Order: sequence, then structure tokens, then C-alpha cells
Amino acid sequence: MARIAGVSAHDAGQDVQLALQYTRRGLAEMTGRETDRMIEPIEMYAHIPGLLRGYGALEQATAQLDRVDKRLRALAELKAATLTQCEYCIDLGSQISRLWGLSDQELLALPVYRTSPLFSELEKLVLDYATGMSRTPVEVSDELVAQLRQYFDEAQLVELTHIIALENLRGRFNLALGIGAAGFSEGMVCAVPAA
Repeated sequence: MARIAGVSAHDAGQDVQLALQYTRRGLAEMTGRETDRMIEPIEMYAHIPGLLRGYGALEQATAQLDRVDKRLRALAELKAATLTQCEYCIDLGSQISRLWGLSDQELLALPVYRTSPLFSELEKLVLDYATGMSRTPVEVSDELVAQLRQYFDEAQLVELTHIIALENLRGRFNLALGIGAAGFSEGMVCAVPAA
């Protein structure tokens, strides 16, 4: 249960109401599901409308990125979510990852990706990068970046880095405010938090 109450559409001003409606519709389209708690993080941001606008612009810009393959993006985001152990992010990320081509077996193999035959060498490098970026302190070596540069140009590497960093922001925000799973993957296989 969340530690503070979010701003409901009923109690919000017109701009915030529109942002909440837009987010609900967008998440429903993206996931193929609509749940009662699906916009809880945005309801928290709604306490500060200017911050909500800025965060919304960041999410919209991120949604337009297309330099990194969706499967690699899904792996990077979901691995970061499992490392922060954000239930909301794992729940949402598992559903999106399925829609972007990951199998249930791959979702369950994330904790042992290094030894799993389900992932390519490039996918393992992306997962290594998400793992290193999600640690505190960050542990990303020059060698890892050099290996990634064999596959990604500079813009793609910036995009991948942004995607992982944003997932860490989302997860830490949600965890601090006690936001849990919203039911996007209810009744389906879900990735497991890192031990």
C-alpha cells in the first residue's frame, strides 16, 4: 500500500485530469490491460503539477526513442526493475516485455542470464550494463562500454543508458512511496526480483 495518497482525477485541476486520463489510456493501449492502480505513480507526481508536466515530457520523449531494438530495451528495463526490486516496474515491465517478444522462460531466466542459453552475447552485454548501472555505486567498466560499442553507435549507447537510468528513477521513486504491483501481469508469468 502506498505511503501517501495520490491525487485523484476528481480532486485534480483540469491539466492534471488530462494527464491522468492520457496516462491511463496510454498504459492500457501499451499493455492490453486496465487496472485500478495502473496510474498510481502518476497520481503521486500530480501533487506537484509542474513536476508532473516535466516528468510526462520525459516519458513521452523516451517513448519516441527507436534506436535500440525493442527486445534489447525490454531486457534492459526489466533487468533494472528486478534489481531495484520495484514490484510495479516488474509487473508492468513483464507485460510489456512479453508483448515485445520475450518468452516466459526468458523472463524467469533473468536472474541467471549469464549462464542461460536463452540470451545472445549482445543480450548478455546489455543485461551486464543494466546490472552495473543499477548497482550503488554504479559498476560500469571501460571494458564493458568498449564491448557495447562494437554493437551500438554513440546515440544508441546514450539511448540505452537513458532507458536504464530512467528505470532506476521509476523504481526508486515507487519503492520510496510504497507503490506496489498494479496487476498488469496478474495471472501470468512475471520476472522475479533479484536476490
